[in-house]
Amino acid sequence: MTVWSQLVGQPDAVEVLHTAAKAAANLVDGTGTAAGMTHAWLFTGPPGSGRSVAARAFAAALECTTGDAGCGQCQGCHTAMSGTHADVRMVVPEGLSISVAEMRALVQTSARRPTGGRWQVVVITDADRLTEGAANALLKAVEEPPPRTVFLLCAPSDHPDDVSVTIRSRCRVIALRTPAPPAIAEVLQLRDRIDADTAKWAASVCGGHVGRARRLATDPAARERRDKVLRIPINLRRLSDVFDAADDLVKAAETDATEVSGSRDEAEKDALKTAMGAGGTGKGTASATRGTAGAIKELERRQKSRATRTQRDALDLALVDLAGFYRDVLVTASGAPAALNHPDHAESSGQAAERWTPESALRRLEAVLDCREAIELNVKPRIAIEAMVTQLYMG
Repeated sequence: MTVWSQLVGQPDAVEVLHTAAKAAANLVDGTGTAAGMTHAWLFTGPPGSGRSVAARAFAAALECTTGDAGCGQCQGCHTAMSGTHADVRMVVPEGLSISVAEMRALVQTSARRPTGGRWQVVVITDADRLTEGAANALLKAVEEPPPRTVFLLCAPSDHPDDVSVTIRSRCRVIALRTPAPPAIAEVLQLRDRIDADTAKWAASVCGGHVGRARRLATDPAARERRDKVLRIPINLRRLSDVFDAADDLVKAAETDATEVSGSRDEAEKDALKTAMGAGGTGKGTASATRGTAGAIKELERRQKSRATRTQRDALDLALVDLAGFYRDVLVTASGAPAALNHPDHAESSGQAAERWTPESALRRLEAVLDCREAIELNVKPRIAIEAMVTQLYMG
């Protein structure tokens, strides 16, 4: 399997990137033309479309040593895909934003020549989280790039709210699309060894998000949390149900965040303590461990920021599911032939379509979308959720 096998349902993007990687190899080897290759790329597309996967695959293809531009077998491909290549730097923000200090340090590092690979590659997985200062620091590097450095940025879209116009204008844009359910089901079967029925179901309800499809197919707890969210619209019968539903949504997000980062937090803390000399008995151990408290406090601060982001991402995913339910109600009420977001809950959305007017269903959908926007604007999640569920109850 080549590195491009990781990218699901994106044949057009694969063709462009593969051609560019071959041109980059020609540039390094001094053979052929470098047409199609540039120093900065912007990968856009909806959640789950594979933006960061495409960027990592392209980085591996640039470091490929066999001349196949992404063979998937050589050391360059293997280390780039696994995240251990010395010349491929992945910037994955653990908090809600990427700071200017972090970006300045990265820009300085990117100016170096490749140590062992063919290119110095910088992958920023959430370029929409750059602060204004960080974006300005990155802009200078993109405007005057080192000769053997490539910047790969990932963002939901190329809208100015996601990526500044000045940075976007200096990048070649690769627009990814939502993968089709058959393509997702196929990769779940081939790559993850999931049975055909489960893979087909997960692909049909994941909203085109490959990572979520895999989690739904393999994690019973994730399936239960999704079902609990999708039962909320039908179960809002009394005013007391409002607070129960809001509590369920927030707790589900907290559980998701804990599962994702809990074990990682402890491993990071143990590794830091070991690095600082904890448990040692040799000479100088006391002085080595004297500064441990400050380092651990800084780590805990970063972990708390990461947990906040993870919880908000999990909550947003639940809200997307909820919005999809109300969209299904409108589709059912109109008799449109469009596919449902949640075909396994078609009976519930059908009942709701009989009970509510289309105007009422639309108001509920808008309440969910307003809640997403409020949380994005840093309204406390519980307050935003309670206000939303109240509107869902009132109709």
